[in-house]
Amino acid sequence: MSDKIHVLYIDDEDNNLKSFRASLRKDFKIFTAIDAEEGLRIAKEEEIHVVIADQRMPGLTGTEFFEQMIKINPDPIRILLTGYSDIASVIDAINKGEVYRFIDKPWNIEQIKNSIKNAADIFFMRRELKEKTIKLQKLHSEMNQFVYSLSHELRGPLMSISGISKLAKLEISDPNALEYFEMIDTATGKLDDFIYKMLDFYRSTKIDHKITEIHFQEIVNQQMEAYREKFDLTHFKVDVQVNQQIPFFCDEAKIRVILNNLFSNAVQFQKEHGGQKWISLTIDVVEENAIIAVEDNGIGIEERYRAEVFNLFARATQKNVGTGLGLYMVKEAVEQMGGKIDLESEVNEGTTITVTLPSLNKGEF
Repeated sequence: MSDKIHVLYIDDEDNNLKSFRASLRKDFKIFTAIDAEEGLRIAKEEEIHVVIADQRMPGLTGTEFFEQMIKINPDPIRILLTGYSDIASVIDAINKGEVYRFIDKPWNIEQIKNSIKNAADIFFMRRELKEKTIKLQKLHSEMNQFVYSLSHELRGPLMSISGISKLAKLEISDPNALEYFEMIDTATGKLDDFIYKMLDFYRSTKIDHKITEIHFQEIVNQQMEAYREKFDLTHFKVDVQVNQQIPFFCDEAKIRVILNNLFSNAVQFQKEHGGQKWISLTIDVVEENAIIAVEDNGIGIEERYRAEVFNLFARATQKNVGTGLGLYMVKEAVEQMGGKIDLESEVNEGTTITVTLPSLNKGEF
């Protein structure tokens, strides 16, 4: 392709075509057509950046030509030449022909040059944006495949190590050896938890919404079963209440991300001593909103950290648990669904996090 801007000019007067070519051929690569039919053929076969058409032509008008051209090649930027004032034609050109600008006849050479250059700038910016969008879509698709493939490949060996460790502990009576296996179990558990966090991170920040009807009681039952397998809740009093009498529509995967991270934090950031540990999970569906509240009597969050805990990799404690991702993922999921999140906390008293989510329609996202 040449470096010159490619310009197609359609006019039913041959003298105008010759004058246009002679005046602008040094600056641009010029294509000319004596009627709309020839112009459509050139627009279909050649790479064209800017199209200029006279409005008053036999057969198709300039506006009608542009309307037809959009169907076969919508990319070139369109300029209409008008030799008279006709507001109806101008409106038609804007609405049907998607015209970039108008130039009065007889045209001025410098005006034409500037208009072509400005129109070409728009053409090339749009093309660059389109190419980048395609690359981003490809990257997004590849990242989806990569994340899920990576998680699968990592978790397989982890589960094997964990299973072998559990079997070995049943057969070994040496307390020192048992301690080593406990260390292996702890390490594999942390890595497995991190992989889950990475998957949740991707679901909450990178994957588009999938809106379905939400049955909170079913989701909570499933999640609580998973939590009891994952965490030792024997020393916790867990109170769960779900109040839903009306349909609610949202992204189920992101709701699970929210529940997973809020509940996980409530378990992990507990006081080591100090009596009965408890966690309360309440979900109320009222009108067009779902209100999810998770409350605990854990270590709490100091006031100086409360504004930062929703930031990526932020931690509000020196306690060696967590990845610094949990509340960030909650915030991202909530904000993407148009909801809001509130935090109340007192040191050594506990924390309450309340999430309010609107019911969504498929057409909203």
